[in-house]
Amino acid sequence: MPRSTPTTLALPPFSGATRRLILILLGVFFADALLGLILPTNFYRTLAAHLLLIPIDVVHGQLWQLATYIFLPMGITGTLFALLTLWFVGSMLEDIRGSRWLLELFLTSGIGGAILATAISFTHLFNLSPYSLAAGCYPAIFGLLIAVAVLMGDTEFLLLFIVSIKAKYLVAIYILIQLALLLKTDNAFGALLQLCGALAGYLFLRYSPRRGLAFGFTERYYALRNDFYRSKRRRAARKFEVYMSKQGRTDLHFDKDGRYVDPDKDPTDKRWMN
Repeated sequence: MPRSTPTTLALPPFSGATRRLILILLGVFFADALLGLILPTNFYRTLAAHLLLIPIDVVHGQLWQLATYIFLPMGITGTLFALLTLWFVGSMLEDIRGSRWLLELFLTSGIGGAILATAISFTHLFNLSPYSLAAGCYPAIFGLLIAVAVLMGDTEFLLLFIVSIKAKYLVAIYILIQLALLLKTDNAFGALLQLCGALAGYLFLRYSPRRGLAFGFTERYYALRNDFYRSKRRRAARKFEVYMSKQGRTDLHFDKDGRYVDPDKDPTDKRWMN
């Protein structure tokens, strides 16, 4: 059950998908720092420009930017706070929904938010421009925060390590801050991206199967496969009935799934059926 008591300052377990995501983000952070030192400046900037999220480049075919921007660093301070937030929030969600679900929520929030923000940037609302650029995992983390607010809204956190506040109110404050940045700043694309990440996270939480998209797709695949095999068996049963009727045998019967019904057996006992 979700906890309703205030969280302590003790660090959560560092394991599972949360650990993998943090290690990947840390690895990219140090790789970016190293490449910035050893590569020529112009080449490094050109490489970064192809990995950042730039709406005009996305519509011109650089679709990988919808995912790669999530893993690019935002500076030391921004990366530090993002990783700490991911550690605390990701561990809580992974504990109740599992590693695969957490990974799907993280990527859906980041990529889905990028798609929505890219589309909205072409409307030029709020002084938006399709030539804006963005990087960092905060849109994906906003999706995790929305999940915490929905699933564990009464869980209490220590705001600034001083004030106890429920998760749903804390997330609402974050959203209001991003709305203010969207309305009052010249570079509103970053705020829009985080809000879109929150929306994508909510839609995933609302409409995806409880155990995640991969589990839902797997269930659907096996259901379709079983339907296909049952239809083949029904066709084979009908052909066999026609063949046996030509041989004078009209006492053969098959059920709706094409399985032979033995007249000497209890029709309600299906343990013997193939």
